Amino acid sequence: MIDHDQPLSLRERARGAYLGLAVGDALGAPVEFMTRSEIAAAHGVHRRMTGGGWLRVRPGQITDDTQMSLALGDAIVQAQGWDLRTVAEHFLAWMRSKPIDIGHTCRRGIVNFMHQGALEVPYEEGAAGNGVAMRNLAVVLYTVHSEADLVRYTLEQGHITHNHPLSDEATLALARMTRALLRGEGLTACKTIADDLVTRMPKFRYVPYPHRASGYVVDTMQTVLHYFFNTTSFEQCLVQTVNEGGDADTNGAIVGMLAGALYGERAIPDLWLRPLERESRLRVEAQVDALLTLAENLKPR
Repeated sequence: MIDHDQPLSLRERARGAYLGLAVGDALGAPVEFMTRSEIAAAHGVHRRMTGGGWLRVRPGQITDDTQMSLALGDAIVQAQGWDLRTVAEHFLAWMRSKPIDIGHTCRRGIVNFMHQGALEVPYEEGAAGNGVAMRNLAVVLYTVHSEADLVRYTLEQGHITHNHPLSDEATLALARMTRALLRGEGLTACKTIADDLVTRMPKFRYVPYPHRASGYVVDTMQTVLHYFFNTTSFEQCLVQTVNEGGDADTNGAIVGMLAGALYGERAIPDLWLRPLERESRLRVEAQVDALLTLAENLKPR
């Protein structure tokens, strides 16, 4: 177990968050859409980069969760700051690359931009998915020194594909939690943010945990918050989350982001880092450095 109070630099926490997201995505992908009992029957406890699943991924292969995060980060780096149209163009280029998976709501929003040039989709009742929350880490890294920019850019990138208050609030809460962890504010700050979300929007109540882990953003938040606050190591947090099944790659990616920011890169088992796609890992590591460099421009003067 890693000591929560050990001194970790911003860079170590940022690398932990981004590599944690990628590892969670890759570990969860083979058991996506399986139930807890199906996972137990097939794997006992799923804790290795097995590959397979409905997407037939290779061991350590990332999916749309990490790919969209990288597309968003590449847009920020290319623009040397924030340009929403550049973000949308990178999402479109990613979709045209024929990714291994793409959510329906994400696809519809990107197609809307492709045909209409629109940078915001209209509100839709059925659009409360987790596709925004899974890809927002690049924004958090870029705005780690500016909460006002974090809020604005999180909502802007989200509304390219999703426009629903539940999606907005969940993604903002996760963004604020991740930012607090990156800044070394720890679990206490995260719990305050989560409690505020539940107070304002009781749908997100996660105690007692209802054991629903679908792509509905409420289910995702309940799963992520339950396991994040009730485990004491990166490995335990991620293993318990992905073994819940359902949207296991996205839930794993999001909880891996939080746990990585809390425990740092050193807490991620080499057993998971070794099989991670080399190209994806190199992109993640390069993006962390580039985004943290750009983040200096948003520091209060």
